[in-house]
Amino acid sequence: MRKLVYYIASTLDGFIAGPDGSDPSGPSGFWVPSEDYLQHLIEEYPETLPGPARAALGVTAEGVHFDTVIEGRKSYEVGLAAGVTDAYPHLRHLVFSRTLTESPDPAIELVADDPVATIRELKRYGGKDIWLVGGGELAGALYGEIDRVIVKLSPLTIGTGIPLFGRTAAFAPNAWRLIDHTVLESGAAFLIYDRGPGTPQPSNK
Repeated sequence: MRKLVYYIASTLDGFIAGPDGSDPSGPSGFWVPSEDYLQHLIEEYPETLPGPARAALGVTAEGVHFDTVIEGRKSYEVGLAAGVTDAYPHLRHLVFSRTLTESPDPAIELVADDPVATIRELKRYGGKDIWLVGGGELAGALYGEIDRVIVKLSPLTIGTGIPLFGRTAAFAPNAWRLIDHTVLESGAAFLIYDRGPGTPQPSNK
């Protein structure tokens, strides 16, 4: 069965964005990705680069890990504000929202249904894994459905911001098992965790 993978950049103090939710690596962001970080993305996770970045870098490689990307409305609107209606045209792209009534792009699938039920249905199909790109609120709602967490750990702290699983996630301790890691010379690290032994698995009912 395909996995739901929360593949996300985080600061050392556990934040995925600043208090305003804007893109931390954007033009006015607080984190400028290093050259070795970008090279690692190109080599290992080419499908996670946005379409405009792929074009600028000459990346044409197909998805290695994912063929589907999901995100919440707030996360999607970060790109929309920059004039990007579909940041990942090379992937099936679902946006969860109960307020957006019309898709800004023909390729974007708006989903107003329960995220948990939708993900369980997607997992039943064949294909590569499902990438949860953000934001924290959607990650919190899907907390029990996430099978793997890939943290792109940036070597900085910001003090406050949007936590890894948002501000409304329920208290539910889970054990995770480190299955792989890559530490770059710049100090950034890619940490891959699967649900550990004894961690309750989500029900398929």
